Amino acid sequence: MVYEFEDDRPRWEQVAEIMRARIADGTYPPGSRVPSVLQLQAEFGISTSTGQKVHRALRADGLIRTQSGMGSYVRRMDG
Repeated sequence: MVYEFEDDRPRWEQVAEIMRARIADGTYPPGSRVPSVLQLQAEFGISTSTGQKVHRALRADGLIRTQSGMGSYVRRMDG
């Protein structure tokens, strides 16, 4: 699948929006692993730094947690 990115918004914001929607709709349920930066690069055709910004944004939103050397996972929401 080839993504058509909007020209007037940064790509990292657009990919983060897609990932937020996937987390919300259960594509990536709580506790599941989300795509790595390299996997995001392959799927969306983005750079490493763009993929890193996506992960940073999702962590800042409290949606994912990253374990060094293990990957990033959807956070379990309490209560």
